[in-house]
Amino acid sequence: MSDFAGALKSAEDHPDYRLAVIGVPFDEKSSFRRGAAGGPAAIRAASTGKCYNPCTELGVDLETDTVLVDLGDVDASGDVDKTFMRTEQAVARILGKKAVPIVLGGDHSITLHAVRAMAGRFPDLDVLHFDAHPDLYTDLYGDRLSHACPMMRIMEEGLAKTLVQAGIRAASNDQRANAAKAGVRMIEMKDIRETPALEFRNPLYVSFDLDALDPAFAPGVSHLEPGGLSVRQAVAIIQALKARIVGFDIVELNAARDPSGITAAAAFKLLKELAGRVVRP
Repeated sequence: MSDFAGALKSAEDHPDYRLAVIGVPFDEKSSFRRGAAGGPAAIRAASTGKCYNPCTELGVDLETDTVLVDLGDVDASGDVDKTFMRTEQAVARILGKKAVPIVLGGDHSITLHAVRAMAGRFPDLDVLHFDAHPDLYTDLYGDRLSHACPMMRIMEEGLAKTLVQAGIRAASNDQRANAAKAGVRMIEMKDIRETPALEFRNPLYVSFDLDALDPAFAPGVSHLEPGGLSVRQAVAIIQALKARIVGFDIVELNAARDPSGITAAAAFKLLKELAGRVVRP
């Protein structure tokens, strides 16, 4: 376990925690290059050490203003269906404690199963999705549970009332058609001139695929797509949100592609700022 910039507390000593990290070291639904299974460990490692403090830019101290725990990793060994089931169960257990889950992936396929648990607790759920790709394929190479399909499944299953996507720059025509059919709002990079002011009426789940960031800021992903968000732009969108965040994930970190560790550092920065918005909406 890491210390998350000194903010981490023991779940045994603090059973009434408010935020809980779980890792899902899984990448068997990656369509191109494996490696995202190492994401949870890389983010934890990046968060450890004296170069960080627990305060967010908006002044939330994650050490003193809340109780953050790390519940370890979901068992992702063996059967894929069991991994997905365990992910859903782990998120549901956190929600049962009236806490906010922070899910570290892993490839983006895990988001569907986290959101299934979220929708069980919050029937009127909105989703904000940061990504270079819409992940709205009906299937990819015959696989409906690919990491390229979770948002399509979420909308088909009625798990989200509203889906807003930010940072998109690799949408296929098929995915555009699926977005229009499902009523998805797609904010493409070509249209971003200033920070979008996003407001959500319902409880909000945020899913952040790190390839939403430009490869200059996040080279440690399996699918490099130039022309993306800067870390500053992503943080500004998070800070400008008008929403009650009830859970979030950070996925698709492939640390093996980034020996410098700047992608993991960016992931931890996003985790801090999102956690801060949970504490102080």
